[in-house]
Amino acid sequence: MRTLPGLLLLCAFAMESAAQLPAGVERVLTGHGISPNDVSIVVQALGSSEPVLSHLPDVARNPASVMKLVTTWSALEILGPAYTWPTEVYFDGSFDGRSLDGDLALKGYGDPFLVVEEVWKMLRVLRNLGLTEVLGDLVLDDSYFDMVEDAPDVFDGEPFRAYNVLPNALLTNFKATRFQFFADTNNRRVRISTDPPLSNLDIRNRIELVGGRCRGFQAGISFNVADRDSISRIIFEGEFPQRCNSYDLTRAVLQHDTYTYGLFDALWSELGGQLEGGLRNEAVSEDARLVLTWRSPSLGDVIRLVNKNSNNVMTRQLLYTIGAESFEPPGTRAKGVAAIERLLGKRGFALDSLVVDNGAGLSRDARISAGLLTHLLLEAERSVYAPEFISSLSLGGLDGTTRTRFDGENGEGRMHVKTGSLDRVSALAGYIHPPGGTTYILVVLVNTDDAHRGPGQELEEAVVEWVYTL
Repeated sequence: MRTLPGLLLLCAFAMESAAQLPAGVERVLTGHGISPNDVSIVVQALGSSEPVLSHLPDVARNPASVMKLVTTWSALEILGPAYTWPTEVYFDGSFDGRSLDGDLALKGYGDPFLVVEEVWKMLRVLRNLGLTEVLGDLVLDDSYFDMVEDAPDVFDGEPFRAYNVLPNALLTNFKATRFQFFADTNNRRVRISTDPPLSNLDIRNRIELVGGRCRGFQAGISFNVADRDSISRIIFEGEFPQRCNSYDLTRAVLQHDTYTYGLFDALWSELGGQLEGGLRNEAVSEDARLVLTWRSPSLGDVIRLVNKNSNNVMTRQLLYTIGAESFEPPGTRAKGVAAIERLLGKRGFALDSLVVDNGAGLSRDARISAGLLTHLLLEAERSVYAPEFISSLSLGGLDGTTRTRFDGENGEGRMHVKTGSLDRVSALAGYIHPPGGTTYILVVLVNTDDAHRGPGQELEEAVVEWVYTL
């Protein structure tokens, strides 16, 4: 517990620091009643050894998705931008050129971007090999990762939200399904379709089509899970106003293995293939024959998807991959964190403020200081992989999470940044390119009530505007 003199000294220091902040930043702090103690800011020109603005740089704060900068940069340095993830396909049985009298096995190595299109292309290659009929089971081997994770609802009590999907070595399509609802006025009903199609997902449609304007949370549709263990039976209820015409809702359904099985079965049937057996989740047999190795996009391409769109599950896949490649498989979160800390330690980073947690920033426990983030951004700019890293960040006013921000005359296209937002957290970090020609590193971390509702972004934008005056 702090003593009274200690508290007075802290308050005096905060007041002194606030007095040194730019006038526009002070106005935002005062206008929203934000304590200077709840904010850290660093602005430093590339090539300079000292910041032009530094406010509480050593305080450990929650960075939200800005933590992805740590994970993606570490991945580039440890794995290299040309790194790719394999997915292996095996025949376990005799193959006569058309029919496989045995099992078809898939072994995953953590590909974070094995989306529907990639699975479809992989299965097309199998069809081109002549395979039409699988008489045995589909065997799924996800043993390359060892899952020791909390339940997906631990973060916010929303286990079926796509951002809460847990890692898996054979993750397909982020385990996410887009449900599309259409007002079928001719038949007085609501029609539901899914993307991707999942042959083993049971959907119960109890939605009533009603008149009136489009209104209500989720257009009046409620999503319910009848079996929370399998997540295989979904019940939709509510009243859908016909003037909505259509509505989309994305949720995580099924388990990892049953999702991949349902996706495979549906796509394989579309391609004219037959699967006679069921699903087994186990290691590939030593007698199985490798017939195809499917490769993911390169890491350089993957981190663009991660950082520009702030994809949580892809980042968590990265962390497990770092762990598996840096130590012995299977990959785990703990191994990934240890690998990142080892890398940063060797590069001379002070790690007192760092808590990586799941690497994505989707955490109440993650912590980092503005000073450490500044050090990382300086180091990243000096790296031979700087072009890959910087181009993965959102271009202000043009793409990614800042597409609708910083789109004025000064801001559009003049920054490469990563945003972060959680309840009580707003953050911005990256590179600012003012018209004068000097590039600045900028880090703003705000941890205070309602930071995520607007005040945090307003503060970040005030700092950016000030940088444009330098």
